[in-house]
Amino acid sequence: MSNGNEFMSAVYDLVKEKNIPKEVLIEAIESALVSAYKKNYGTSQNVRVTIDRETGDVNVFMRRDVVDEVEDEFTEISLEDALEIDNRYMVGDVVEYQVTPKDFGRIAAQTAKQVVVQRIREAERGMVYDSYIDRQGELITGVVQRISNDTIFVNIGNTEGILVASERTKNEKYKINDRIKAYIMDVRKSTRGPQIFLSRTHPGFVERLFELEVPEIEDGIVEIKSIAREAGSRTKIAVYTEDENVDPVGACVGAGGARVRNIVDELFGEKIDITTWDEDPKVLIKNVLSPAKVEEVMIDEEEKSATVVVPDYQLSLAIGKEGQNVRLAAKLCGWKIDIKSHSQYFGDEEVQEYQEYEDNYDDYEDDIIEYEEEGDKVE
Repeated sequence: MSNGNEFMSAVYDLVKEKNIPKEVLIEAIESALVSAYKKNYGTSQNVRVTIDRETGDVNVFMRRDVVDEVEDEFTEISLEDALEIDNRYMVGDVVEYQVTPKDFGRIAAQTAKQVVVQRIREAERGMVYDSYIDRQGELITGVVQRISNDTIFVNIGNTEGILVASERTKNEKYKINDRIKAYIMDVRKSTRGPQIFLSRTHPGFVERLFELEVPEIEDGIVEIKSIAREAGSRTKIAVYTEDENVDPVGACVGAGGARVRNIVDELFGEKIDITTWDEDPKVLIKNVLSPAKVEEVMIDEEEKSATVVVPDYQLSLAIGKEGQNVRLAAKLCGWKIDIKSHSQYFGDEEVQEYQEYEDNYDDYEDDIIEYEEEGDKVE
């Protein structure tokens, strides 16, 4: 190859600049030169190409296996002919001799340039992949770069993020150059480079928004124990703190509801229920069914299921529209929940006694009434 020293100098510069291992790059060029030789000289010969690591000179060597009887003259040589070259050859050895064409330097230079460009792209893609693979689960902000068939491509710096229609809610509308927050859901390798898949429907997106808005969560004072979400409609979140001086729900809501309002705005009006986590499943289940009032919770530890009794007028609220409230509550706490109205569970006689209790006490909503088997009520 002409100007071999310049070539090797350029290779070393790339090695330093792009952090590509020198030997990997040179071996890739050598492999590509084998294909270039066969393509340009129309041969199926078994050849090997070497690049001198110091001078950059390129040499092509033909390789033939020593055999008793030649079946393929391009890849084999008879023992008799091999012995004429060197009397030490035996069957099974490989005879190798130089066949470098006079004009191969020009082809080698072009091929090397193509390989270098390709390897640079691969190295850059690899660096992008490495920089994002550890960022799965993070919140990222970008700019809408283009929209194609309902898929939004987001400029997130040194690459594009992909936000497909199924990872957005129906309420969300974007146009080119809009700023957008999203959750890094997945990072994959592909022949076209790394693919960064984004989401705005993932429960983790809401969790990261709370971390952004609530310093107590960012500082670890308040912990998000669980999130259940039906994107675009409603999210339930259970929070907890060991600090007796901190109200975890109040910290998330913020003064005048400012913190949670910012999150609701980011989610295009999605409703958010914030409740307190409790290790006692009875208390937890009561909490997660908010805003419905709960009279009694009976649990089955083995089945991890619970039967919940609510006032008759609270049944629809507890279940929610199309079962959404109880469905999200069950997902949030990890228990199967069966909702019963007071009359469904206790029967007519107990309902009448309970109604008398309601008539006599104005603050009945703050009491939990337990019924013994005989029907006597205990506050």
